[in-house]
Amino acid sequence: MSSPFTASTSHASRDDDDGAGSPHRHPVSSRNLWQQALNQTLPVMFGYIPLGAAFGVLFTQLPLSPWLGLLMSLVILAGAGQFLAVALLGAGAGITEVFVATLLLNSRHLFYGLSLLERFREAGLGKLYLIFGLTDETYSLLASLPRSGERDDPVARRDDQRLMLRITFLNQSWWVLGTLLGLAAGQLSFDSSGIEFALTALFVVLGIEQWFALRERWPFMLGLVVTLAGLWLLPEDQLLLGSIAAACALLLGQYHYQRGKHQPHVTPAPRDDHPPHGKSGACQTEHNQASEHTTP
Repeated sequence: MSSPFTASTSHASRDDDDGAGSPHRHPVSSRNLWQQALNQTLPVMFGYIPLGAAFGVLFTQLPLSPWLGLLMSLVILAGAGQFLAVALLGAGAGITEVFVATLLLNSRHLFYGLSLLERFREAGLGKLYLIFGLTDETYSLLASLPRSGERDDPVARRDDQRLMLRITFLNQSWWVLGTLLGLAAGQLSFDSSGIEFALTALFVVLGIEQWFALRERWPFMLGLVVTLAGLWLLPEDQLLLGSIAAACALLLGQYHYQRGKHQPHVTPAPRDDHPPHGKSGACQTEHNQASEHTTP
């Protein structure tokens, strides 16, 4: 099923093919970009609202003001890190322990940003918000987005940045909305066991979407093999970061191998500082003849 975004990008590609670099190309309207971003973030919305609500409900069980939970979703936006913070605070951990644990858990985002550096480079000040809002689900959407134009088309590149900003903003909005609903529901009495499974369900849905959206399937198989190997070789507290680091190292190695394989190998021509022997002999003969004519 094709979304309005894929349809519009296909149309833009045809326009580029008909006249690349045409001065008559206009940017996509803001309303159309919001519609595209909404369509892209709908799967995340159905996961983020119940997941954010689960976080809000769990946060109300702490001896803290509910507004602090809302503040975490606004200025931290750590997703699974916020669940970890709630668990640690409930166990009596200090702020330093919570900070270090959350930093280690979200260190995987460093690897996410490496593959989006080129797209973020021209975002201006919006790059700061894109980096802040780069959660697992937002990365999954941004990484699978087709480009809105070629690199030599500044209008298309700008449309790409505007769309990514809207997707990031909407994803955070769904999370904040879910947090508000959870904080409100936490004031009521009900059985909330099992609500944390929404996180696992969301990752499964996003993985299936990327399986059908991307052409290359072997990175998924690589991730599966690396994860199974990590379960066998790595301790539990190092499984997440170790598996991600191993998978990224293998992907980078494969990328450089394919890049070197497809680049033509050009052998430089040997530098000849001396003229050919025949040419040198001819020049010497002409020089001798000239000397004979000029000799008195």
